[in-house]
Amino acid sequence: MAATLIGNTQVHIDGTGPDTILMLHGWPDTAALWEPQAAAFSPYFRCVRFTWPGFEPGAPRKEHSLDALVALCEQVVLQVSPGRPVTLLVHDWGCLFGYNFAQRHPDLVSRVIGVDIGDAGSKAHLDEIGLKGKLGIMAYQLWLAAAWKIGGGVGESMTRSLARKMRVPAAPEALTVAKNYPYYSTWTGKYKSSRPFRPLCPMLYIYGTRKPFMFHSSAWVAELDGKPGSKAVAMDTDHWPMLRQPDSFNRLVLDWLGSPISTESTHALPADL
Repeated sequence: MAATLIGNTQVHIDGTGPDTILMLHGWPDTAALWEPQAAAFSPYFRCVRFTWPGFEPGAPRKEHSLDALVALCEQVVLQVSPGRPVTLLVHDWGCLFGYNFAQRHPDLVSRVIGVDIGDAGSKAHLDEIGLKGKLGIMAYQLWLAAAWKIGGGVGESMTRSLARKMRVPAAPEALTVAKNYPYYSTWTGKYKSSRPFRPLCPMLYIYGTRKPFMFHSSAWVAELDGKPGSKAVAMDTDHWPMLRQPDSFNRLVLDWLGSPISTESTHALPADL
């Protein structure tokens, strides 16, 4: 594995080849989340990953804007894959940040692999999960947003207690209050420019079924399944299918990716579709 510094962010690169997979993690993970995938994919693809600002060990409690996080994705892609679009592999908050990047820069993204977050927050999604689902989402997200605001030992204790209840696959020392800023930024309206994702390129959507509610609507999945080259696949896992069943997850992704793509097969589509 090689590492390079892009801006103030350390970027890890595994493998070689013309086609790059940019792997974006979510809460409360780091770039290490994708180690099983980097090992499986690097013989065929160039695997690039980094830890979001604020998620690094010892990071201060600070908000990071959606614009800044999307700009970081753009900077990384332009430097590691100049002149050639990348495949996005995204999970959790990595989906929100990655989807926004794909919407703003469709010429830089050839394919998307989204994990467990679809059109979350759309009217169709909220209608489908009903009052119970809405309250469930509000409960855990506002708890983590409050933990970020409170900070210190109390905020950290709040974060770790919720993570235990949710069976989050992370060591206690990794559950820092600094990582909660996306929840605080969302509920204080700072990420309101984000909108439900409608892919303009081929997309594979993988989601776990063992959850109290889904993060997508049935209509969004059906629309995705109707697009050439795209599909949705359910796995018998929780929110982390890449960790719970890594071999099955990796085979599924590699089968869908097939052989490396050419830039001629990539088309930038209008952003308002």
